[in-house]
Amino acid sequence: MTFDSEINGTDHISLSLDMLSKKWNIHPIIRELHLGKRTDLQDYSFRINQVTFHIPYLNDLSLFLLWQCLWPDCHNCCTRQGRLPLTVDDVSKISKNLGYRKKSDFLKAETYIATWDNKSDYDSNNDSLISTLTMINLKRKNDENDMDNGKPVSCRFLNDHGSCVLHPNKPGVCWLYPFFSWTQSENSQIAVHASFQLTGDCPGFYLCSTINKSMMDIFNDYSKKIYDYTMNINTTMREGFARIDLVK
Repeated sequence: MTFDSEINGTDHISLSLDMLSKKWNIHPIIRELHLGKRTDLQDYSFRINQVTFHIPYLNDLSLFLLWQCLWPDCHNCCTRQGRLPLTVDDVSKISKNLGYRKKSDFLKAETYIATWDNKSDYDSNNDSLISTLTMINLKRKNDENDMDNGKPVSCRFLNDHGSCVLHPNKPGVCWLYPFFSWTQSENSQIAVHASFQLTGDCPGFYLCSTINKSMMDIFNDYSKKIYDYTMNINTTMREGFARIDLVK
């Protein structure tokens, strides 16, 4: 598997990194990683609880790419939010948080339906699958439409102090950042995998010769969030809030 994001192409990532560099010092090697320009990149994988993590490892330099959140100094993930798909639990929690008595009223006023191709799924033979996802999305701005789908938008729930007014009931996908997850069929069972999103929008990545205790604590914390969210996505689709079609 590769670690460079293909969602909007390297031009989009390069532009995002340029914007990020106006405030943060982005290491040249980390920039190369985001742009997929490293030829010595290896997949270092390990399992924590029910999630297998895939971490970029630079073989020539003997360095891992690691991450720490720089909030409250940074809230770039909310300022440049790409999409906010909702699970069944998200719909219940957020609609209640926003004061809606009926979920149907919440869905009509605060969400929209979006469809996109997700290329991060793999089968038991590690063959790539194209997942056509149709899901309910939380509006990142009041007048969001199809033209905004997937494009970086400043989230309307980010307040002037850099905090999310929905927290702790923000969408599950927000809790995952900066990871993304996917499922594979292994021994006739669903296995959850995760790696970093390298989209050029987060200044929290750094290089280290070892996976330190601080990072291991992050992996442990995120393993439950990632597993619950990924399995909940499947539940959402079964309960009719969305549809998934897998094609080799």
